[in-house]
Amino acid sequence: MKIFKTKKYSILSNILKFSFVIMFVIMLTTPVIFVNACGGLNEPPCPEGSDISSNEESDVSSNETGLTIDTKINNPLGPNITDIPSFIQALVEIVLIVGIPIVALAIIYTGFLFVTAQGNSEKITKAKKALLYTLIGAALLLGAFVIAQAIGKTVEEIKSTT
Repeated sequence: MKIFKTKKYSILSNILKFSFVIMFVIMLTTPVIFVNACGGLNEPPCPEGSDISSNEESDVSSNETGLTIDTKINNPLGPNITDIPSFIQALVEIVLIVGIPIVALAIIYTGFLFVTAQGNSEKITKAKKALLYTLIGAALLLGAFVIAQAIGKTVEEIKSTT
């Protein structure tokens, strides 16, 4: 009976053991599968009988064969984030967008804890601690936003004076 149980899950355990190898192979082969020589990721493939070197739109670099290579790296964060301060500002805004509803839900939960305590001193103490930790978290969240804004304005002011 013991042999049957180990054989039942041996394939799954082997897959889990070598999952890092599988993921590594997928990572290496994905660019080769999805990017072709003509258009790239979002463009149609080469027409039948066409030559790659006939691409005359770009003049970034060319060699004696006439092959033109045009390379462009798109900013994955968007066109507005071009430097570290704008990245930090966007990150803080995202944290606020996610954090403020969580704080509101935590305050509602602590209210629920107070209501369900019904005079039990242990439950009231637990609810008070939850409310205290929620308010400390909210203060840290909003304080981080204020500090980030203050630092950003200070850096901009220093830049403008020099």
